[in-house]
Amino acid sequence: MARVPPRFPLVIGHRGAPGYRPEHSRSSYDLALEFGVDLVEPDVVVSRDGVLVVRHENEISATTDVADRPEFADRRTERVVDGQKLEGWFTEDFTWAELSTLRCRERIPQLRPRSASFDDHQPILRLRDVLEIVRTASFEQGREIGVVVEIKHATHFAAIGLDQVPLLLADLAEAGWDRGAWPLVVESFEQSVLTRLQAAGLAATYVYLLEAAGTAHDLLVRDGSAAESYATQLTPAGLDRLAAEVDGISLDKRTILAPDRLGRPTGPAPVVADAHERGLRVFTWTARPENRFLLRSFRTGSAAEHGDYAAEWSILRDAGVDGVFVDHADLGVEFFRS
Repeated sequence: MARVPPRFPLVIGHRGAPGYRPEHSRSSYDLALEFGVDLVEPDVVVSRDGVLVVRHENEISATTDVADRPEFADRRTERVVDGQKLEGWFTEDFTWAELSTLRCRERIPQLRPRSASFDDHQPILRLRDVLEIVRTASFEQGREIGVVVEIKHATHFAAIGLDQVPLLLADLAEAGWDRGAWPLVVESFEQSVLTRLQAAGLAATYVYLLEAAGTAHDLLVRDGSAAESYATQLTPAGLDRLAAEVDGISLDKRTILAPDRLGRPTGPAPVVADAHERGLRVFTWTARPENRFLLRSFRTGSAAEHGDYAAEWSILRDAGVDGVFVDHADLGVEFFRS
């Protein structure tokens, strides 16, 4: 029997509420929780001394004040991460004590000047800090709020001796978040790290992230040119395999919207229904209202202005997704629960 999706998808504060505050800052999470999201999503990378740090990437020049800190000027370096050559400052070259002195900054200030006005006000966070923020908000608001932990660059970190699996298990155990008493989703673009956490017995919902194109880095490392692409994993045969291994998938919204060459949606694509038929939950990312992020046919002004986001988001809602990652938590709660 085909699975019946919920009437309202879960609304997930993507890095908090980065439409209004610098991503992964304390105020970003506080605002998302105040707006009433069901879960918040911290991305986790690692410090040199094995602390799980909440940053979208391990290269932190765009989201902190590190480039303006003369005491860290000599840490600027080049590094290959997931096959991509990057230059900047990387969390794995800093202890947590050093990282804790940095301050959060808006990643895209040209689009979000309001958020950028809060630059340099707040320190970066650890995963354990976010878990405590959510726990406190749950008690204060009298409702159950969850966390979606996204494990970033697992193969890269493991290769340099910073395995995220034992670190995550330890943080969750210390916070009492490992026994199923609190809503916990663990997601990654690398399924191998999810498999290891499952084998360790972590009570969580396991969600595999898939890009609209390309191949997962862990598969490229393991299988080389024979590695299965994301597109192949989303075929009926690929979904059959995933359904036996994870609880859900999380898709780039373009996979669902299926735009044509003129930027017009042809979706919702059948992948959501196909996944539901196999018992997989389906999440999508990222619902943003600014024209810069909308399909061309929904843009109605400058890049930073809000376009016809409701028309685009309606396609995602009509597809029957189980959860939506949003940058503007208030707009997400208002739209997807109406």
